[in-house]
Amino acid sequence: MTSGWGQGYVTDIDYDPGVYREQMPTQLKLACLLSGVAWDVPEEGAHYLELGCGQGIGALVVAASNPSWRVTALDFAPGHIAGARALAREAGIANVTFLEADLATFAESAAAAALPEADIVTAHGVWSWVGEPVKQGIVRLLRSKLRAGGVAHLSYNALPGWQGMLLVQRLVREAGLRLAGRSDRQAAAGLAMVRDLLGAEASGLLADKRVGAWIPEASKLSATYLAHEFMNGHWAPCWQADVARDVAAAQLDFVGTATLLENFPELAMTGPQRAVYERFDDPLMRELLKEACNPRTLRHDLYVRGARRLSAAGRDAALRELHLALLLPAERVRLEVDVAAGKAEMSRAFYEPVVRMMDDGPARVADLLHAPGAVSERENPAELAGLMVGTRQAMVVARPGAAPDATVLRLNALLARHFGVTAMLSRGQALASIAAGGGVPLTTAELFVAGRVLAGAADERVEGWTEQLAGTLNAEDQEKVAAALGQAREGTLPRLRRLGALPD
Repeated sequence: MTSGWGQGYVTDIDYDPGVYREQMPTQLKLACLLSGVAWDVPEEGAHYLELGCGQGIGALVVAASNPSWRVTALDFAPGHIAGARALAREAGIANVTFLEADLATFAESAAAAALPEADIVTAHGVWSWVGEPVKQGIVRLLRSKLRAGGVAHLSYNALPGWQGMLLVQRLVREAGLRLAGRSDRQAAAGLAMVRDLLGAEASGLLADKRVGAWIPEASKLSATYLAHEFMNGHWAPCWQADVARDVAAAQLDFVGTATLLENFPELAMTGPQRAVYERFDDPLMRELLKEACNPRTLRHDLYVRGARRLSAAGRDAALRELHLALLLPAERVRLEVDVAAGKAEMSRAFYEPVVRMMDDGPARVADLLHAPGAVSERENPAELAGLMVGTRQAMVVARPGAAPDATVLRLNALLARHFGVTAMLSRGQALASIAAGGGVPLTTAELFVAGRVLAGAADERVEGWTEQLAGTLNAEDQEKVAAALGQAREGTLPRLRRLGALPD
């Protein structure tokens, strides 16, 4: 349901809180370098602008993790802005500003005129959820506020990956509007009807086998996400080339994707598929061919206003200076990973020594390439950084060794208190870190344990934690949560301390 001011957007319930690694500055930096484009964002004093910030958790994490930066976050919903401002006050984060704004007209406002040029502009999920006037407003804002050399990140529901879901969304929305009241109840009622249609073998739904596979998975998604995804009046997945054409009016060059593995054609396509791909030089045609081989439902596109292309040597030199840190214990690192083209085998002779070296703490890519005992035929910093970070087993660290300040610790305690709860068990989480320069991804169980540390209760028994976090779940799920809590205490806490998300 939307109110009169909602203009088709869901406004009766807040969007889910979240921190998305594709919006984090270090991930964007690595994506630029993997795509052979210079990263011109300063380490200190940058301006980060988020459009459609939702409840503002990502903006708060970026601000706390980069104390010298200015962070500005905009959202259409006043409830989102009010809640984000309250969290900023409670955490004492002074370098973030939350503005209630209609992106259709914001570019021409006095508030926009008062903003400095932005080094990074990011908009997660906004583009395919808004009408044409808002899209045009976003382009005008990018044209006026993203500085030369600045980076823009746009994520959106993509075609052809969402093609089969066009009918699902229409059915859910139309049925929901007629069958229930609040948006989450509307979405639930609409999805129930779609399930009934699938059971009745409706050929329009069965035409795309991914629809039948997705519907059971929908039960794992939050009711608020489903409401915002399916009850939105302007929901419209997009072709990548059309988005690129629209933002070209802001003088933006398409660079690549913040979903890192997709920047490697050998991982995204089979050999015969690459043979067709390599007939073309045009990047937009190449993206269309990737979509034909491996349709994506969500894209994280990266643009630069005046991209400076690097030579292969220049790209590799910049990649060598990055620092990487493991996000999980060395014994849990997987060297065989699923990719679009099948399975990628990471050489054990090279990566096992590299992982052992990373297990001791953040390390420079140049040093990892020469890890003791590592055997490789050639140095390939792009493969090392791209695979380790792209498989979500490592992250780029901006300021190795930087300690958390009082603001980071206050925010992290708040995040643990608000989101380290039973209702968030299936969600990805994050903690702020000056060392990381953004969010350190973790599970809800890990967030809960970090919260107990910050509350001075690290010595409590895991049994008590299990009761707090999983007491309402069945015995099997309680057992899983207990194991995750124990693993977090033993394996995750030391890592979070090394990454500057917790005090030593």
